[in-house]
Amino acid sequence: MRGVSSSLVSRATTPFDNPAAILRYDSSYLMTMPQSNEPAVQCLAEAIYHEARGEDVYGQFAVAEVILNRVDLPNYPDTVCGVVHQNAEHRNACQFSYACNGRSRAMAEGGARRLANAIAQVMLSGAPRELTDGATHFHTTGVRPRWASTFHRTAQFGSHLFYREPVRLTFN
Repeated sequence: MRGVSSSLVSRATTPFDNPAAILRYDSSYLMTMPQSNEPAVQCLAEAIYHEARGEDVYGQFAVAEVILNRVDLPNYPDTVCGVVHQNAEHRNACQFSYACNGRSRAMAEGGARRLANAIAQVMLSGAPRELTDGATHFHTTGVRPRWASTFHRTAQFGSHLFYREPVRLTFN
């Protein structure tokens, strides 16, 4: 994955080799992880923090999955920071609302910031994306974006609904 250092990716192992993989959804364990300042980790952590810090650990991992699923698709930027900040220069027209709503992007809540950083590290280290069934979009239950009616809902975590684009068949 471009934008992620090889040292971070090299830490990815099987669940049997790495207790962190087994404990990945244990917020107590995650809070013991050292923090990372790598740019990709920081971008992903910022998005997790601002988009899902009020959710449980599963909801926060689900948001990370959406971002990484987008990185893997050709119609999105090919880096975590590129996806997170896509169209951020357009007020209220970006991919993730916190990036262009005019509010501070500071992560003031220390515990939530540490947890988001740990989740970002785990996901960027190659953890399986097993919660959202390939989702590339999400929104809260408090809004109804136009696109949601044409996408396939894959999961719900707390107040977040997750979707993937419909499969398009082409015939030659």
